Amino acid sequence: MTTTRHITRHCTALLLALGLGTPLLANAETLRFGGNFPSAHSSSKAMEIFKEELAERTDGELTAQLFPNMQLGGAGENVDQVKSGAIMGTWIGVSYLSRIVPELEVLSIPFAFDSREDAFALIDGKIGDMLGEKLAAAGFVPLGYMELGFRHVTNSVRPIETIEDFEGLKIRLQPNQTHIDTFRALGANPVSMDIKEVYGALQQGVLDGQENPYSIIETNNFNEVQEYLSDTGHFYEFIVVVANKNKFDSLSDEQQQAVRDAMAEAVAWQRDKAAQEDEAARQALIESGMQFTEISDETRAQLRAATEGVVDDLREKLGADLVDRVLAEFES
Repeated sequence: MTTTRHITRHCTALLLALGLGTPLLANAETLRFGGNFPSAHSSSKAMEIFKEELAERTDGELTAQLFPNMQLGGAGENVDQVKSGAIMGTWIGVSYLSRIVPELEVLSIPFAFDSREDAFALIDGKIGDMLGEKLAAAGFVPLGYMELGFRHVTNSVRPIETIEDFEGLKIRLQPNQTHIDTFRALGANPVSMDIKEVYGALQQGVLDGQENPYSIIETNNFNEVQEYLSDTGHFYEFIVVVANKNKFDSLSDEQQQAVRDAMAEAVAWQRDKAAQEDEAARQALIESGMQFTEISDETRAQLRAATEGVVDDLREKLGADLVDRVLAEFES
């Protein structure tokens, strides 16, 4: 990026921050985005990049106003706000949209992804295009997929080393039926709960544990109320940025392209940053006092075998063609 572009970007940002940029533009429009991720999370930082890029690419004609850290409510509320058109968009764990677009549950096949590269190849390809059509039919426009990451179990009862260690644990999960079915198959007692309630529930002993990527565990300070950490990696999850379709369609073609291009810059940055932060967050959790247990290949194979019925249920629910198309992608 050239020095001139840096100067232009920061001047534009300064004018907007001072409230001097927008009033000079008769057709200026502010796009409001709400999110449940903390301000320090890489996805929230990426949205700041989107904000800067959007203002620059449209010369201030379009600006973004960001509300991270549950300022507009929890994850489910943000989705509802986008669907109703109360806000332009949200950046959200993709599972929170599965109640509206069930086909998204195909991304939750347990123990399916071996690497983040495999995950991005899937979502950036034909499967991602198909899911985008399903989202559009439900009133959403997907603008990009960031990394939320591999999800891992924490708890305050015992280390997770074997499949038997899951037995009876009250584990918080997102409101995703496939996630819930997976943990039932492992012998746990899954509890669906919005992220904003989890810390208190763990602190009060209402829950034994929860599951999230390392970065979310760290930024939400769950290590303060959890003792044990395992690298279960049972799901890989994306953060999807979605916009209200009617609002997005009301933008001009040039504005729509500016939004997409600005988001592409943000997504590319976040994917790189998330990969860097993943191991750093894991190490920080261990250094904070959490007891880390590595899952053996033998145990992982047992966990995968125990959840084969979940995949069969997905075939019945979503259609064998869709599930088998995704499984074929993993094997290719």
